[in-house]
Amino acid sequence: MFDRRELSDDVAAVGDAHAPDALVFDVAADFETIPPAAAEDLGLLVDALDPATYPAEWLPEDAPSALVAYASSDFTVGMPGDGTVAWTRQTSPPTVLVKKRAEGTPTDFLDYLLAEAFVQIGTDAPEHFLPFFAERYRDLDAAVPLGPADVYQIAAALYDAWLGLQTRDVFADWDETRPRLFDAWEDAGSRLEGRLSRLPRAVARGETSFAEATEYACSAVKHDLDLPAPFAALDTQAFVQYGSEYGVRWARKTFEKLENDGEA
Repeated sequence: MFDRRELSDDVAAVGDAHAPDALVFDVAADFETIPPAAAEDLGLLVDALDPATYPAEWLPEDAPSALVAYASSDFTVGMPGDGTVAWTRQTSPPTVLVKKRAEGTPTDFLDYLLAEAFVQIGTDAPEHFLPFFAERYRDLDAAVPLGPADVYQIAAALYDAWLGLQTRDVFADWDETRPRLFDAWEDAGSRLEGRLSRLPRAVARGETSFAEATEYACSAVKHDLDLPAPFAALDTQAFVQYGSEYGVRWARKTFEKLENDGEA
C-alpha cells in the first residue's frame, strides 16, 4: 500500500529546511480518505500513530459523513478536497502521501506539490479545516445559507487561503534558490489568473456556484494573485492574525451583502 518515494535534490532540500523528519510515501491506490484499516498500516512504517479526535459539538447536525468520521476516533487520513498530495501529523514523524493519480502529473508540478506539503507542515498549522475552525465551524454553517457540502467546500477553501497567506513568501523566494520549483509555482498561478476576474460574473449568471468560486479564488491566494471582490478581503494579514474568526465574519458579511443585493 505504501512505498517510500525517492525525492529530487531540490525537493529533498525543501524537506530538510521545513519538515526534516517527514516521510514521503507513494500510495498504491487513489483515495479521498484511506480506509482506517489500511491507514493503520502506516504504523509499521513510522514511529507512532496518534489519531486525531475532535468534539462532536463542533459539527452541525447535517455535517457530511466524511467530516463526522474525521472528528471521530477513527484513524482518518486524507479528506475530500485534499488534492494529489496529502499530509498528516497523526503519525510520528509526519507523513506525506502521494496518491496514485499522481502518475499522470507532470514531474515539475508534482515536485512543487511535494515541496508545498513540506512548507505547510513546517508552519505548524492544523492539517485540516476542522481543527482550524473548531467550534466556529457551527458559526460558519450558520453564516452560509447553503447545503452541508457547500459549507464544507467553503470551509476547506478558507483554510487553504489562510494557509496560503503564510506560505506564499517562501515560494516567491525560490526564484533564485529553487528555480525549477519556483517556475512550477508561478506556472500554476498563471493557469488560475485568467478566470479570476470573471468569477463574480460567473456566480451572478449561475455558471459557477459560490462554493466553487470561493475554492478557485482561495487557491489563488498561495500564488499571490489579485482577487476580485468579495474574495479580495481574504488577502490580508488580518486573516492570518484572526484566523477562523475572520473567515466566519467574511462569510457572514458576504452572504448578507449577496442577500441585500438580491433584494435591490
